[in-house]
Amino acid sequence: MFDFDKWQEIFDSIRRHKMRTFLTALSVWWGIFMLVILLGAGKGLENSALHNFEDDAINTLWIWSNRTSKPHKGLPAGRWVQMRMDDYEEIDNLEGVNMTSARYFPSGEYFITYKNKSLSFNVQCVHPEHEPIEKPRVYLGRFINDLDIEQRRKICVIGKLVVEEFFKEGQDPLGEYLTIRGVDYKIVGVFTESRDSEMRRLYLPVTTIQRIEGTDRVHSFTVEVGDADLAESQRIEERIRATLATRHNFDPEDTRAVGVWSGLEEFNEFKTTIGFIQLFIWFVGIGSIIAGVIGVSNIMLIVVKERTKEIGVRKALGATPGSIVSMILQEAIMLTSVAGYFGMITGLTLVYGINQFMLANDIEAEFFRDPEVSLTAVLSALIVLVVSGTLAGLIPALQAVRINPVVAMKG
Repeated sequence: MFDFDKWQEIFDSIRRHKMRTFLTALSVWWGIFMLVILLGAGKGLENSALHNFEDDAINTLWIWSNRTSKPHKGLPAGRWVQMRMDDYEEIDNLEGVNMTSARYFPSGEYFITYKNKSLSFNVQCVHPEHEPIEKPRVYLGRFINDLDIEQRRKICVIGKLVVEEFFKEGQDPLGEYLTIRGVDYKIVGVFTESRDSEMRRLYLPVTTIQRIEGTDRVHSFTVEVGDADLAESQRIEERIRATLATRHNFDPEDTRAVGVWSGLEEFNEFKTTIGFIQLFIWFVGIGSIIAGVIGVSNIMLIVVKERTKEIGVRKALGATPGSIVSMILQEAIMLTSVAGYFGMITGLTLVYGINQFMLANDIEAEFFRDPEVSLTAVLSALIVLVVSGTLAGLIPALQAVRINPVVAMKG
């Protein structure tokens, strides 16, 4: 049942000690506020890193050739490993490999011409599998397909920024021709990416440019390993390295001869790092909350000391231990609940205010994106805060119960 007189006494005590109450509430407010801000910042960092992983399939291996660093079977170190199309076919048929795309970069400058305008852009020659592996988002037309590879068609898929440089707003680029080194390529698709540098790119069928340049050389491979875990991905990497070592006569232990980058390994390292960051955030945030709770406990001890005579009189007039304890606990609970609630609201308002400001002004920070806070986590922290505040008030409350009425009234 609601005890109006008891609450009136609590508010009267707060009014008589405004500064003390304010500083105590401030410490609790600051604890939950900092926890919310740190959680939002941690999530912004995590979202930024995850966004960078969205551009490529996570379960991928990137393979490129280099110079050997060890002699092998009488052959000297320092030889270039030159991968070719038959290496692509061999790797594509290995156990555990889901799909593969070779990549070839034409030599020299890439000046692209449309009508009377010539500009320099990046050109990559790939297989159709490049689309699900590196994930360029085609929004007009299509990507390179198997017929383009088989028939060595002179077609290209171009980035959004290439379109903006060559074509007027609203003009349809599909079906138009771009000239690359005297050869005309028909535009069959337009794609977008998260990075501007990738939208200044043109994709060509790898077999087309190889035929024009009279070569079967390949500069690198991208390999997708399906749903393999990290251990299986590493075994596939070893099979690929062993296959290339056999075909090009270099030591399989020579890691410099063929470079391999694992997207899955990188992603696991990222998850571990984020896990440590989140752990650190909770450690600091909970530490701030504990400091606030200790402040509440200290203030309650002071309140009990100041009201010793009053408590003695209450006990002499028949007040039960329960009523004494509830009076002290209610003040502690009210302080932690109100201050914690406003700390949570202020923190959430600031985090989502920053998010909306970034969205409204199209701000994309490299290491901070879409800050957000789990409401469940914050509410759980608030409940823990209130429970802790209750426990913090329990010690002074029990101390108040043990006061001897006679001694208290004499003091």
